[in-house]
Amino acid sequence: MVYVIDRPESIQSVVLAGHVAPPKANPDEPAIESMNTVLGGAFTSRINMNIREDKHWSYGAGSFLPNARGQRPFLVYAPVQTDKTKETMLELDKELRGILGPRPITEDEVTKVKNNLTLELTGRWETAGAVAGSIGELVAFDLGDDYFNRYAGRIRALQQADFVNAAQAVVHPDGLVWVVVGTRAQIEGPIRQLGWGEIRFIDADGNLEK
Repeated sequence: MVYVIDRPESIQSVVLAGHVAPPKANPDEPAIESMNTVLGGAFTSRINMNIREDKHWSYGAGSFLPNARGQRPFLVYAPVQTDKTKETMLELDKELRGILGPRPITEDEVTKVKNNLTLELTGRWETAGAVAGSIGELVAFDLGDDYFNRYAGRIRALQQADFVNAAQAVVHPDGLVWVVVGTRAQIEGPIRQLGWGEIRFIDADGNLEK
């Protein structure tokens, strides 16, 4: 399903796609966080290096999972130049499918992410506000009092297979709902060429256009 919000004369399109994912407090969260860092959760992630650094279609693109007590969205996003809207959707789809098989996460990517997520911890709690924020996370998302005490060890213990399992648990390209905001007159035709099913037009409040 693709939803389109018309924003006439926009010089960019904003491409979003998502589906539900496990809550923050799940036993595989370190693997999920690490996998997403490879996919789209960092500047050097696959999605950003493709859409921004290689294609130069965007100032930044990626994927993320907002924290939540219950099911939360897994989202991919890319604000891109209007004439590359369809192409960006194809590239995002390719990256999502790639991490599930054609381009599995490599040992080098595993090592890099494990180092990044653990070595940055030394500066995470430099202020009282940062400490309070982390305590708030523990309470809000029911993570357990020892979550951060065990965090580094759990990240370092991850193996390539854990990344593969995390991708299979979270990334479901065929289950995505797409939302594209842009100039309808320029993007509708190319999006229809994808043949990705029904296209619905909605306003900024999510109401279907008549």
